[in-house]
Amino acid sequence: MVARRRIDIAEGRAALAAWRNGEAARPVTAMAVRYTLEELAARAPGNSVEVRVPPFGVTQCIAGPRHTRGTPPNVVECDAGTWLALVTGGTDWGDAVERGLVAASGLRADLSAELPL
Repeated sequence: MVARRRIDIAEGRAALAAWRNGEAARPVTAMAVRYTLEELAARAPGNSVEVRVPPFGVTQCIAGPRHTRGTPPNVVECDAGTWLALVTGGTDWGDAVERGLVAASGLRADLSAELPL
């Protein structure tokens, strides 16, 4: 099942482009994060990994066992700047994890095959 988009694709791309050009206003960052989380879920559908970018958004992605209750076994969490750098290719997944910029727990919580978008 494909996740329903809440962010207009054109608006999301515009926000991401604005962020890449140095616009760091909270509404721009929020829109860019939410758009890219939706894009990740569309490109890697599933429910085995939960990706959190507080305070802006969360999504589930990657095919595999569905999580239904409690703390998910596979979680990725980072701040908005790190997330947007990962999805745009400004930061490498392995480097971000090694430097502690990304908290990734669980066997499926490796997004290196999915990023950059």
